[in-house]
Amino acid sequence: MADEAKAKGNAAFSSGDFATAIRHFSEAIDLSPNNHVLYSNRSAAYASLQKYSDALTDAKKTVELKPDWSKGYSRLGAAHLGLSQFDDAVSAYKKGLEIDPNNEPLKSGLADAKKASAARFSRGSAPANPFGDAFSGPEMWAKLTADPGTRVYLQQPDFVKMMQDIQKDPNNLNLYLKDQRVMQAFGVLLNVKINKGPGDDVDMPDISSPSSSSSSERKRAAEAEPPKQPEPEPEPEPMELADEEKEKKQRKAEAQKEKEAGNAAYKKKDFDTAIQHYSKALELDDEDVSFLTNRAAVYLEMGKYEDCIKDCDKAVERGRELRSDYKMIARALTRKGTAMGKTAKCSKDYEPVIETYQKALTEHRNPDTLKKLNEAEKAKKELEQQEYYDPELADKEREKGNDYFKQQKYPEAIKHYTESLKRNPKDPKAYSNRAACYTKLGAMPEGLKDAEKCIELDPTFTKGYTRKGAVQFFMKEYEKALETYREGLKHDPNNQELLDGIGRCVQQINRTSRGDVTPEELKERQAKAMSDPEIQNILQDPVMRQVCFFLGCIMCCCYNNKIRCAHNMSWVCMQVLVDFQENPKAAQEHTKNPGVMDKIQKLISAGIVQMK
Repeated sequence: MADEAKAKGNAAFSSGDFATAIRHFSEAIDLSPNNHVLYSNRSAAYASLQKYSDALTDAKKTVELKPDWSKGYSRLGAAHLGLSQFDDAVSAYKKGLEIDPNNEPLKSGLADAKKASAARFSRGSAPANPFGDAFSGPEMWAKLTADPGTRVYLQQPDFVKMMQDIQKDPNNLNLYLKDQRVMQAFGVLLNVKINKGPGDDVDMPDISSPSSSSSSERKRAAEAEPPKQPEPEPEPEPMELADEEKEKKQRKAEAQKEKEAGNAAYKKKDFDTAIQHYSKALELDDEDVSFLTNRAAVYLEMGKYEDCIKDCDKAVERGRELRSDYKMIARALTRKGTAMGKTAKCSKDYEPVIETYQKALTEHRNPDTLKKLNEAEKAKKELEQQEYYDPELADKEREKGNDYFKQQKYPEAIKHYTESLKRNPKDPKAYSNRAACYTKLGAMPEGLKDAEKCIELDPTFTKGYTRKGAVQFFMKEYEKALETYREGLKHDPNNQELLDGIGRCVQQINRTSRGDVTPEELKERQAKAMSDPEIQNILQDPVMRQVCFFLGCIMCCCYNNKIRCAHNMSWVCMQVLVDFQENPKAAQEHTKNPGVMDKIQKLISAGIVQMK
């Protein structure tokens, strides 16, 4: 932003609009108050408007910020000269020449200052030249720069030399009267319009000279010198931008060296040294936000979270101003979110953390940032549960749910059981009761999930086994329900609910094994069984094929060749086991294995195998 304002100021200065130039340079200074070039440029603009006091203030600031820059002393000398402070002007130009002995503007300024100082003490000794004031001091160059017609001539070395000769001795004007550029410049300096046709002479007042012979020789020399044609107008560049760019590159290179030194110190865990290097890099170059993000990383490691957050905010703001890479801005936001998460103490504190991570992801979808977002959301949820935890209120809500359950108002009961679990997520009774409600409403998957959670929280709580077994029974998974009831009896062998559940399951399993079911029921049970991975594994076991054939079973399962089965199943296949014919004793041995018999029982319970 500061560079943009400076560029506008340079353009306004080149066009002679010094007031606008001052305004743009002031805007740039507000954005970059330590840039000595901006004060130098504004000093030149003030001098062009003959506001020498303001020009002097800016020139002094330039020298203060950059004491080894010769251009600053040129501005300082010009301001002193404009205020008729000739001795101070001479001193300023001399200091500048000590830094840059070959600087032509400084040499010319020093000569003007000395001449003006000498003229102050010898004003009555010689007749004054009537046009001497027009060529004296830096005002001459400012006027020529401001005028569009003469500005282009300042890029021509021969014209500049002629004007310097006239500035040193106004009597030298007679040498260059035939040069159209000099006459045009003379008119600009006198604020008069001089028109010169192709073959006309201009009537000019005579300039007194010490010797008529020398005057005539100068006139002949001027007549002999052919007029020079103006060159094409180049892009005006009044602010010595080449020096500025060179200095800027140098500072950037030094800043990168400081950054590398900071990185090395960071890897060695020498955090104080790393911060010093990153801070120095920022002083040298404020257009690289990586210095800020790196320093923020050091603060994060040191546990200085507030400093880390401040640097991240500066990096985001500065990065947007400079239109930096979106990945860099995302990095700053992610680092800020991490620092904020370190200081979070309650669920509310995680809200800005989550928001910051989400902003980072809109800039760049980084997997690391996404992981941090998920962790922050999980931490927020856990803290919310901890903050909401209240066993007494949980018990009250569970009792309310029990009342609604007795009234057969199951949705209302679920609502209170859920609230009870929010207040105390470790209560197995609430899960058991809510599982009963889900079972009454026919929401078997939800009921099964709550029953399993109940058993997980308290494996000795037999009510959880009765709930789970009941859900499995209603889902016609009789074998699984039987296993659940048996598992419950290990903790309470005399529990009547569990014993009754076992009786119901055995009755259904026997009914199925006898074929005492309708074809539709059998088809439904077999289809459900075939989707069970355990049943599929049993059916693919070659040993089980032999045993089933030996027992005289009809094994109906889905393999390669589809045919109609005697049990009117839609599409099944009949697997004929030839292995039994070759080795019948092997099947008999397998039936003595308890594991094999257990698998057969599972197939019978599932309706896949029926005994004839």
